[in-house]
Amino acid sequence: MPPLHVSFAQGAGPSERWNRWEISRGRIEPSAEGLRLTTVDAQAGEYSNAQLDDYTGLPRRRFLWRPPLTLTVRARFSHPGFSPLDRQEPAAIDPAARLVGTAGFGFWNDPFQFTEKRLPAPPRALWFFYASPPSDMKLDLHTPGWGWKAAAIDAGRLPFFLLLPTAPVAIPLMRLPAAYRRLWPIGQAAIGVAEALLSVDMTAWHTYTIRWEPRRAAFAVDGQEVLATARPPRGPLGLVLWLDNQAMVVTPQGRFRHLVLDRPGRQWLELAELTLE
Repeated sequence: MPPLHVSFAQGAGPSERWNRWEISRGRIEPSAEGLRLTTVDAQAGEYSNAQLDDYTGLPRRRFLWRPPLTLTVRARFSHPGFSPLDRQEPAAIDPAARLVGTAGFGFWNDPFQFTEKRLPAPPRALWFFYASPPSDMKLDLHTPGWGWKAAAIDAGRLPFFLLLPTAPVAIPLMRLPAAYRRLWPIGQAAIGVAEALLSVDMTAWHTYTIRWEPRRAAFAVDGQEVLATARPPRGPLGLVLWLDNQAMVVTPQGRFRHLVLDRPGRQWLELAELTLE
């Protein structure tokens, strides 16, 4: 694919290759400094999503992006996120004062049918990803299951399928803390999970970079590397930028749950610039 540069701050709209999703109370709106992916008075039980992607209508084998590749996004959010570094418990924080749901940008294989019908698949992703409580996707032994992260996963790798027959025994063992600490690193390596919690101010402009190579991927914020992995997901993957009001629970202990959350007022992810090269 040829290099792509979009300056939303100079009035450019989404690339003609991209698809726009404004589901329920999701909106895609121009702003003085860029383009905003917004939800307005999102309600529990009603999925709302504002999304740009370049894979809608394509089979996964025809998704556009493979390494080597660098994605750079200049972005900010309307509100700070819920963070595991907070001193307050999430339940004590006014949801209207924080970002609620999930949001982010990067690459994935669209495994879960959130926007269009396609067969489910093991997830593969390389992205900056935010999730608020009650989300709990605790797939990295040393990283909380929610917050603003750099993250990689490839659950379609052969080691994962070789471990699947052990799941009936392994999942109950994961509920024992000592067994979890000892055994989960094997599962984490099998699904290629690497994560790092970000401590940046989400409401300030930052430049986020993903350098994706065949044998290495690295994430940086404002030029400072925050995560590197020697097990990046395989391509092809699709580009996605989004903000919605969902929550997911997926843990090695066998907890699985999907919710759609209430978020009064407006919240947004604002994009000023995007480069793919």
